[in-house]
Amino acid sequence: MHKTLSPNHIVFGSRLHQGIGKVGMAIALLLTATACQPPTEDTAGTDSPDTGSSDTTSSSATSGAGLKLGSLLPVTGDLAQYGGPMQDAATLLVDTINACEGVMGQPVELIAEDNQTEPSAGAAAMTKLAEVDQVAGVVGAAASSVSSASVDIAVRNRVVQISPASTSPVFTDRAKAGDFEGFWFRTAPPDTFQGIALATLAQEKGFENVAVLAINNDYGNGLVESFSSAFAGLGGAIAEPTLYAPDATTFDSEVISAFRDAPDAVMLVAYPETGSLILKAAFEQGLLDSDTQLILTDGMKDESIAELVGQDADGAYIVSGVIGTAPSAGGPALDGFTTLYKAAFDDRDPGVFDPNTWDAAAVLVLAAEAAQSTNGADIKAKVAEVANTPGTEVTDVCEGLALVRNGEDINYQGASSTIEFDPQGDVVGRYDVWTITDEGQLEVMETVDVGG
Repeated sequence: MHKTLSPNHIVFGSRLHQGIGKVGMAIALLLTATACQPPTEDTAGTDSPDTGSSDTTSSSATSGAGLKLGSLLPVTGDLAQYGGPMQDAATLLVDTINACEGVMGQPVELIAEDNQTEPSAGAAAMTKLAEVDQVAGVVGAAASSVSSASVDIAVRNRVVQISPASTSPVFTDRAKAGDFEGFWFRTAPPDTFQGIALATLAQEKGFENVAVLAINNDYGNGLVESFSSAFAGLGGAIAEPTLYAPDATTFDSEVISAFRDAPDAVMLVAYPETGSLILKAAFEQGLLDSDTQLILTDGMKDESIAELVGQDADGAYIVSGVIGTAPSAGGPALDGFTTLYKAAFDDRDPGVFDPNTWDAAAVLVLAAEAAQSTNGADIKAKVAEVANTPGTEVTDVCEGLALVRNGEDINYQGASSTIEFDPQGDVVGRYDVWTITDEGQLEVMETVDVGG
């Protein structure tokens, strides 16, 4: 188990081994001896769901009076590389739960909405989920801007919203102000912590001045503020950040501005679709031939980044040698989740926010069972109870449901982290330090722990 550290105490260390061999793939991790029954053909969850639709349901959905959950994930748009696999993780969790008696003896229904990585689409989708479908809880969104556009709708309708990936510090501030009335949580740590991790990484690399090029939304602004404050506190110098509009399609002036004074490093805060275009623009202008180091953030940690940006005339990957940080999936349940996920989706490895998505859905169903209610306000009151100490530590959601049914207190230990929520709905931060190799492969070099 990882030690919780303060934001002023950061440790770089070896990353936990996360690979899982073929041995044990046949073990029925979907089941536990005391909690689960074998899945039926309708609930096995062995095929990837159709994520091309903006309104789909899990294969285990029913029209009964059981727990109804929604997902608000970016199946299309700038974060589509993440959204489809995240939707798979949410669906797999619900199918797993329904294979072990569901919640209060009823199947859980999952209603999926594509937020298109657009705040307006996210707001419309949350309105549908809350007011038409009348879900009790929602897993999502990913982009902080989409969560900002949807969270007030969730609160107004007494719907618990748990984001697997929205990391803006704005949510912490608003939670402290009482805006969310306890209906907001997230299983990815806030960028307050990632900014500290980035600043420490930059200092360890010997960078004295860093320029920042960032998307002008809640995610970009929050991370820029956090990094700037932390880096300045470590004695570093930062020029005025260069911001770009989320709907921009050309970036020549922005990259010229960021690289203008030949800084030691340029930090890019972006998403894969626009971020790859920015890096292509910088390359075409000859700006990546200098000694300036590229630093990327979690929004760009994607296995396809090297291919998206492309190769130079000699066949070398343009982004080879970049470094970055991203929330690390290192919870006690990671190995079990990874094996289950790979078995369900043709041996595909989970993506960066897939464990967080699994955990968000898991906490909702465990809280509903503990509350013995499908009402959002009742579920909200039980979220911290099933996730935080004290209680019997449990990594298997079916085992956790069985213990709750028997009247026992549990402490859910997730795939992404130990899932210990603070009063603002935040979890402790653990970050991968990653790079792109000469072969175009994403490789994690070490980890950073930042506690709150």
